[in-house]
Amino acid sequence: MNGKLILEDGSIFYGHLLHDMVTTGEVVFNTGMTGYQEILTDPSYCGQIVTLTYPLVGNYGVADIFEQARQSYVRGFVISELCEVPSNCLMEKTLGDYLVSRKIPCIYGVDTRAITKRIRSHGTMKGVIAPLTATEDEVAELLAQPLTRDVVQEVTTREVYTIAGSGPKVVVMDFGIKRNILNSLHHIGCDLVVVPADTPVEAIMELQPEGVFLSNGPGDPKDVPEAIETVKALLDKKPMFGICLGHQLLALALGADTYKLKFGHRGSNQPVKNLAMNRVHITSQNHGYAVDEASLSDKDVIITHRAVNDGTVEGMRHRSLPVFSVQYHPEAAPGPDDNTYLFDEFLTLLNGGK
Repeated sequence: MNGKLILEDGSIFYGHLLHDMVTTGEVVFNTGMTGYQEILTDPSYCGQIVTLTYPLVGNYGVADIFEQARQSYVRGFVISELCEVPSNCLMEKTLGDYLVSRKIPCIYGVDTRAITKRIRSHGTMKGVIAPLTATEDEVAELLAQPLTRDVVQEVTTREVYTIAGSGPKVVVMDFGIKRNILNSLHHIGCDLVVVPADTPVEAIMELQPEGVFLSNGPGDPKDVPEAIETVKALLDKKPMFGICLGHQLLALALGADTYKLKFGHRGSNQPVKNLAMNRVHITSQNHGYAVDEASLSDKDVIITHRAVNDGTVEGMRHRSLPVFSVQYHPEAAPGPDDNTYLFDEFLTLLNGGK
């Protein structure tokens, strides 16, 4: 079936629909060359239509082992060439079959380079995937629908659960955590208690944790003010490690500010400089907001990591409290494993080190 992607600035990109589902969301792009299944199941993409810049997608199929959440939260998928004959020893089904079975709207055979250039020039914007026969009035009605803002509540766990370990107990605040992040914490021995995003500080402290982990997640950090207040209350109580949305929430809890990036950082090939080591690591990222560096100037923190491409803050550490955070995903799903050392640093803090 022929279809089209229409951006709110009036741009139209033509292609083929995998099925006749119509969808609306914020259109973003990801520059990774692999990891499409992890992207599809990363809760941080909740509410977004994801465009992949790499041209050939689906060439190694899909398998349950790569799933990062209980379901996909993307609003749509935009790709150039959909591989119909994949090959991989782990493959369980094709990407096309996966998208159909999960009812994920997909348009393929489109000029993803042109879409990416448009977003880079004009910023992320709302878009609609629809059949070619959709009228201007139908598209206008879809574009008029407001984007969902309370996306953290859509992706967080509904109930408390545990992942037993032999090491220190860590409460994980789930704002939309990926499974491989939990696996990475468990790998260093942490005894994990995963709690919903709106869990109050009193309930967290009743669990008697030795540390708190602030997970990744979707959307604007200012849309979850209750989480900011909880993090603020925990600051001087327990060692804390935040990533992605957790990094932004920590900054807001410290009294700093955040802002929306023009087109965000999304991909498994984002260079970040570790200022203490004086070396560059390649990182996996997925965020549309960043911490305002100027707002950190009087907050008793030091900037530990910086994005090479645009100089934005990618990591910080409190000068006196055992609290630190990074903007990227350090656990490599998908992406490189340059940054798994951060989990070891968290374990050092949990064990009373510096």
